[in-house]
Amino acid sequence: MGLKETSKYMSLILRHKPETIGITLDEHGWANVDELISRISKTHEINMDILEEIVSTDEKKRYSFNDDKTKIRANQGHSIQVDVELEEKEPPMILWHGTGEKFVASIDEQGLISKSRLYVHLSQDEETAFKVGTRHGKPVLYIVKASDMFKDGYKFYLSKNGVWLTKEVPVKYLEKQWEMNNS
Repeated sequence: MGLKETSKYMSLILRHKPETIGITLDEHGWANVDELISRISKTHEINMDILEEIVSTDEKKRYSFNDDKTKIRANQGHSIQVDVELEEKEPPMILWHGTGEKFVASIDEQGLISKSRLYVHLSQDEETAFKVGTRHGKPVLYIVKASDMFKDGYKFYLSKNGVWLTKEVPVKYLEKQWEMNNS
C-alpha cells in the first residue's frame, strides 16, 4: 500500500473512527503518535518517517503535529466531537462553497448545514471551491456573504490549513454561481 492509502486510513481514524484501531483521541483531537504508528502498522506500512512525509506532503494540510511530535491530529473535518482549538476570526466579505449539482435543491431549501461534520467548510477563493465541487460531480459554486453573516452574529473559524468553518449558512446569505467564471 502507498502513502495515499495510508493517509486515507489515517484520516478515517483521526477524523471519524479512532476505535477502528483501538485508540482514543483526547478532547482536542490529539492521538499519541507512537500508539497510532503501532496500530496502523498492523495493516499499512508506516513508521515515523512515513508519518512525517504524509503530514508534510498532504496537499490539503489535513494533519498537525504538536511541538515535540509526540501527538498528531486532523485539523478539521471531524464527525466526532472534538475541540481542535479553532481561533474565532472575522471572515472576509465573501467566502465560497463548492458542491455537486445533485445537492443544489437541498442547499437552496435548507442553506448549508454541517450534516455529519461539526462545521460547514468554506473556501477563501473560487478556484479552491471549484476543486471541492468537482469531487461531488458537476460543480456548482455558492458565494457566501460571510461579512453579513458575521455582522448578524454568526461565528467563523479559520483552521490551520486555511479552511473557513462555520456551523451553518442560511439560504439568505447564499448566492448561487453555476460554474466558475473563466475571466
